[in-house]
Amino acid sequence: MKLWIFLLVAGCAALVTAQCPLCTTMKWGRCEQNDQSQCGCFLLVDDGQPQPIDCSTLVPKCFLMKAEMYRARKGQSTRSIGGKPVETAFLDNDGIYDPECEADGRFRARQCNNTEECWCVNSAGVRRSDKGDKSMNCSLLAETYWIRFQLTHKEVSGQISDKSLKNALGAEMKSRYGLDPSLIDNLQYDPQARMIVMDVKKPKGDRTIDLGRMAYYMEKDVKILPLFYNDSKKFITSVDGQNLGMENILVYYVDEVAPTFTMKNLSGGIIAVIVVVVLLVVVGLLLLFLYRRQQKKKYKKTPQRELDNM
Repeated sequence: MKLWIFLLVAGCAALVTAQCPLCTTMKWGRCEQNDQSQCGCFLLVDDGQPQPIDCSTLVPKCFLMKAEMYRARKGQSTRSIGGKPVETAFLDNDGIYDPECEADGRFRARQCNNTEECWCVNSAGVRRSDKGDKSMNCSLLAETYWIRFQLTHKEVSGQISDKSLKNALGAEMKSRYGLDPSLIDNLQYDPQARMIVMDVKKPKGDRTIDLGRMAYYMEKDVKILPLFYNDSKKFITSVDGQNLGMENILVYYVDEVAPTFTMKNLSGGIIAVIVVVVLLVVVGLLLLFLYRRQQKKKYKKTPQRELDNM
């Protein structure tokens, strides 16, 4: 009898959960009914705390990064939002970290990754300063107003026109990320290199459009696996009757306020070049000194005793 009661309760619980829709914009999101029979969706973050999210739109990047860190600590799959971004120019040079988020999902201006080392970030959560200790002052959360996508598409059989490409990408960005196509400020295309350079800009001072959130979803769509519940649908757009898939992406960030990187954040390659140049200059000066010293000895005046005999 107890077994039947248990099965009946479990079945009712499953039925209640099934009445909530799926979280289509985040495959790890869970939607359940509360005591008032209202559906609410959340992600598990930190030590398993539920972070409420709105599944009708793209989930804030800060919440997504926290969810990935939680799953990594639990030994669960993180491939769908894993992978270190390419470390060139003003990209995300630090990869994934455990961020501190505001209640609305925006990044806090100072991030420390639960360590004693801290740095300042922009509205996309990308480091924009040198690293310091916890006394570091990041009073301003610099807003990212311009993002450049550098895309490489897969090989196609026919030609692609620039106009058709811009229209197709605009339609795909709108349907997939809810981006207004008019924000695509410029698009350049090199068919030989299969390279697309797309600039997405919003007006300076605008705080209603989150470009960093859109860029994070798009980067994961192209590089790893989509974050959407239906992750089988990759970023593919139809251009001039051909399906155009992407195989590589770089994301450049431009903030309203310039970043504050200094010389100590130069890449190892640039530092090595500077060291080699300095060494060459020092060696050159040393050789010049030795040569002039040798010349001075060669043309030394006649000894004084020979002059006395004369």
